[in-house]
Amino acid sequence: MKQSVFTIRKNNPLTSTVYRMVLEGETSAITRAGQFLNIKLDGMFLRRPISICDYDDNSITILYKVVGKGTEAMSQMTPSQKLDILTGLGNGYDTSKSGHRPLLIGGGVGIPPMYRLAKNLIGEGKMPIVVLGFNTKDEAFYTEDFENLGAEVLITTADGSLGTKGFVTDIVNSLSDYTYFYTCGPEPMLKALSDCTSSSGQLSFEERMGCGFGACMGCSCKTKYGNKRICKEGPVLEKEEIIW
Repeated sequence: MKQSVFTIRKNNPLTSTVYRMVLEGETSAITRAGQFLNIKLDGMFLRRPISICDYDDNSITILYKVVGKGTEAMSQMTPSQKLDILTGLGNGYDTSKSGHRPLLIGGGVGIPPMYRLAKNLIGEGKMPIVVLGFNTKDEAFYTEDFENLGAEVLITTADGSLGTKGFVTDIVNSLSDYTYFYTCGPEPMLKALSDCTSSSGQLSFEERMGCGFGACMGCSCKTKYGNKRICKEGPVLEKEEIIW
């Protein structure tokens, strides 16, 4: 974990509620796709945990949805503003288990970490299938960005306005040639995917956090191998260890 001051370079809407923010600063603590950062916001007691979409040697890209006071305040921020941020949080995804044809499934704000994961897997010579789930066409984002990486992209919307009508599980149930799966999204989606997938996999959980680095024990959950902290030993857990 590293505490650093970042400078906002970009902060633009992708949809009516989802924003893309590019931050410039020290990124050496980030080692895996699926890790997250924790942002300190003026006037708010707890930091806001946000998953990392992408990063390089001196910048981080995050995608966030406006759902409360914290993210609403973030949406009003402008370039050149400074933010106190903790980076290098969480365990992230292990790509060594993926096989040659991994399946990546993202739902809503669970989509951002799938982007860096897809980039890493393609860089390792693998051929990921990416399934992205939205409620409507108007809520869709980053679909072309995944395609530009060279991934096979399948889209589903609950109302059928884009891609396949239904849920990500409807697409997953029709696939059989994947070697492993990775996912991030709301817990009901994660449970449904755990039930319907034919391979082992890694699931990233969203959880309310106090400190974000394992000190307060506020985000502990039971697994088959004992209690784990979502912010420290997670947010990524393996399918076989999860107790639903």
